[in-house]
Amino acid sequence: MKKILLNTIKLAAIASVLSLSSCNKFIDILPVGYGQIPTALSDYEALLRDEYGNHRTDITQAVLLLNDKFETSGNLNYYPLYKANYNWNESADRIALNNADEGTYYNMYTGINTSNLIIGKAAGTTGGTDAQKAELIAQAKVLRAFDYDILANYYADTYEEANAGTKLSVPLILSADIGAPYTQVSIKELYDFMLKDINEAIPALGATSATVLHPNLGSANALKARILLQMGRYAEALAAANEALKYNDKLFDWTTFYNTYKTQIEAVNVYSNAPSPMGFNYVENYYFRHGSSSNAGREQSIRVDRATRFEQGDARFASRWKLRTVGADTYYTSITTGYFNVGGLTTTEVYLIKAECQARLNDVPGAMSTLNMVRVKRIFAANYAPLSATNTIEAVKLIQRTKRNELILGITPFADTRRLNKDANYAVTLSKTEGGQALTLTPNSRMWTMPFPQGASKNPGNGTIKQNVDK
Repeated sequence: MKKILLNTIKLAAIASVLSLSSCNKFIDILPVGYGQIPTALSDYEALLRDEYGNHRTDITQAVLLLNDKFETSGNLNYYPLYKANYNWNESADRIALNNADEGTYYNMYTGINTSNLIIGKAAGTTGGTDAQKAELIAQAKVLRAFDYDILANYYADTYEEANAGTKLSVPLILSADIGAPYTQVSIKELYDFMLKDINEAIPALGATSATVLHPNLGSANALKARILLQMGRYAEALAAANEALKYNDKLFDWTTFYNTYKTQIEAVNVYSNAPSPMGFNYVENYYFRHGSSSNAGREQSIRVDRATRFEQGDARFASRWKLRTVGADTYYTSITTGYFNVGGLTTTEVYLIKAECQARLNDVPGAMSTLNMVRVKRIFAANYAPLSATNTIEAVKLIQRTKRNELILGITPFADTRRLNKDANYAVTLSKTEGGQALTLTPNSRMWTMPFPQGASKNPGNGTIKQNVDK
């Protein structure tokens, strides 16, 4: 665990000299100069804005395990852990292989360290009103809960009420001090803590915030809805989703976007067609978060067999990916460039949380109406027809089809698949043919929980870490 603190020394506690190399793209602000000790509220607010350190989520192994992206043979051969997850190798010792793929773990704890620093020190700063200080602390609590939710759904088993109190989750660190003690808490304790952070934050948050990197009431309630859905507390999750939608209920019209760029999109052998609409100003944003990088670029490529699971006439898919063959590889390549909110919170996710909660609470017509509100903005008019369902199981399956496609390349499809795999009504066995070999990943596979990286487990610092998987 010492490595976490060494990796985050650039965001160190007040007792240490602070030196931060900022990679901001959204707001290019260096929080404080080299050798300065932050004392003003504006210094801590600037720390929160650091995109590279605090608003970046690398969940590569989860996306590989789902086979939601196309991976090159070169990467599979070079990175044994990639190959193990991508090809569902149950015999692979992923603990031994996870000696370098540490981004998910340390990126999240870097953000947590920043949040802990703000929570612990912002109230005593100079400048700013008490309300402004309380708001910044509240924003840090939401971001801390967000980071812990990623960790919980990556390195620990999914939440199940029957065993959440006895299974271990991840280290709960509440201080930015170097050498601070910590405890690897149970899954239940971590989920309760995340909800506590959010509920404490909500009274101090505003309906709007300084930037899309600063949580507000919409993003806090959206995150609350996500966590409550993971816990199976459907009535509460529905209430939180409805509360989030009070602050933003907009949906982007992908059919209009496609028609705007149709000539370029349909041009033969042209693979750079349009600017990404999913950046900082995306109308669906509650909170923006990058994927593995904070640089402008393209999205990850999609496997051909994964592309078949999108609905026919899906304008969102057609606007973002295009079939391409390079040498022996055929895949769907990204055709938009810019920034992509694949790691944050959007209205689409909240609508689909709402839809599942309505279905679970036996309001199947209401659930399908909510689902179709999203679909009508995605499916070309020639292909669109409202969906209906006769029961909860049928409705949830249709909602999940849309949700997995809408939120592809983010953590939510992985978290949802793990959650639903615990219910025989929704559990799925993934299958594919790779190199002429038939491969499968079962719902009860140990591979659905990622091992802690060796850097963490071998250097636990002032605490202990127990692996949540056997290999």
